[in-house]
Amino acid sequence: MNDAPANSRPSGSEARRTPIWSRPERGTRGPAPAHSRDAIVEAAIALADTEGLAAVTMRAVATALGTGAGSLYRYLSSRDDLLDLMTDRVVGELRPYPEGDGDWLDAMLELARRQLALYRRHPWLVEVLHRTSAIGPEGLAWFDHCLGILDPVPAGATAKFEAIAMMTGVVSLFARGEAAAGSVPFAGLDLTAYPHFAAALSRPAPPAPERDLFERAVRGILTGLLT
Repeated sequence: MNDAPANSRPSGSEARRTPIWSRPERGTRGPAPAHSRDAIVEAAIALADTEGLAAVTMRAVATALGTGAGSLYRYLSSRDDLLDLMTDRVVGELRPYPEGDGDWLDAMLELARRQLALYRRHPWLVEVLHRTSAIGPEGLAWFDHCLGILDPVPAGATAKFEAIAMMTGVVSLFARGEAAAGSVPFAGLDLTAYPHFAAALSRPAPPAPERDLFERAVRGILTGLLT
């Protein structure tokens, strides 16, 4: 990322002081831009969806837009800015939020299912969502909606914050598990020294429960922390 014109990047202190959400769409120096910040983010998301997060470099995104990598620094100070914008953009796909007029637990489960569907559409999201800088306007709106659903629950704010975070963690674990499905991690290993493990693997699978594991995990986490 050293191919950007020096006078097109915000200074390091400016980038640390002002989050990307509060900065203007582009720098004040240089020629008029040929692309918008939205176009850059959309190109980056398309690249991540098809080739993975590692493929999202400033140069690759610029190439997709038919421009030079240096021109992107008129809009962004770093790849981290781009990742933050990408994350918040796809989190916006969780709208419209389900109403919380009925049972709060059912509404939170529906939110969790939508989160899981979002991870399926954008598998790279699990790699970046943990970054605190990625919590932008859409992320805050989603969190605020969760708190609104939990408003009738007589638990403290800290417990609610923890419950929402744990729910998101469970969703990300399931998303990662789905991404790894089909792999055989113990193929070729001698399990003789691990008799309990070997026995567990050899037992036939029991009938599927009425509620799937995802629902049981989310309900268990939320009820355990909030009731």
